[in-house]
Amino acid sequence: MSEHFREVAENAIGPFPGNCAGYGNPPSSGWGYVAALKLSIGTVAADMDEGLEGIVSYDRAECEDAYIGQINMITVSSFCGVNGAVWGYDLARADDLAQGRVAAKMVLPRHDGAEVPVLPMEPLLDAAYRLFGSRHERRFAPLPGAMVVCANKSQTIRPKAETTIWCALALAIAEDRMTTANLFIEDASDTESTGEAPLEDIEANIAKSILRCGADQGVKYREIFIGTKTLRITPDMVGCALACVPYVALPPAAIPPGRSAGDLADMTLGEWEAALNLPPMEPYPGRYRR
Repeated sequence: MSEHFREVAENAIGPFPGNCAGYGNPPSSGWGYVAALKLSIGTVAADMDEGLEGIVSYDRAECEDAYIGQINMITVSSFCGVNGAVWGYDLARADDLAQGRVAAKMVLPRHDGAEVPVLPMEPLLDAAYRLFGSRHERRFAPLPGAMVVCANKSQTIRPKAETTIWCALALAIAEDRMTTANLFIEDASDTESTGEAPLEDIEANIAKSILRCGADQGVKYREIFIGTKTLRITPDMVGCALACVPYVALPPAAIPPGRSAGDLADMTLGEWEAALNLPPMEPYPGRYRR
């Protein structure tokens, strides 16, 4: 399987020396793409009009955590297929995943009776953060102004009373990566719209929806990753919660000297950073700490 993702990586190199390219931007090197996972929430003071407040809060959500600011986001559906690789999972594997340090949150039955572990997504969110960089510590962010296809969902609200806004993202890993696709589920809402609900219930329902989609398609998922992000906001604020998966081609500068893009399939995230001599970043701004 590593050989397959070596080939995907070799075919997922973009034309811009230090910036990721959106998948399909010419003249990328081939047919492959890399999916990176992002959850973030942006806020702005409610002192303009509804349209402008929505623009600024969404823009800030793009800038928070893993930086994907200044892009032309094109919404697409939610699959990472045979010609795709997940950053932090298939390429530059998150160290905690590589070392088996990630424990399941729950286990749910698949349509054929097999048990599917549901794991925290934070290692994969951290991996995207360390690929793109942050607003203040840029690494290999998408080229400013690039057309970037993304699986995404967002929720924007100026609440009537103090409210929690939230976004959630899930990734289901297909058992057969050579004939079936991984599935992303993005969700976003707020407690003013849907009522209070424990995050554990939201995550369990998302996992159930994935397993139902798998049963409908006849696809077996071997594991599921789920993450959420929440923020309490007040009526003088507008908040935008964004769950997003950009599909990109990597820049040549993201390939360590003397190595090929395919070597990323056999490296951990820490090994990749060390091979590029990248300076350490501030820790990922969430509950997860590596």
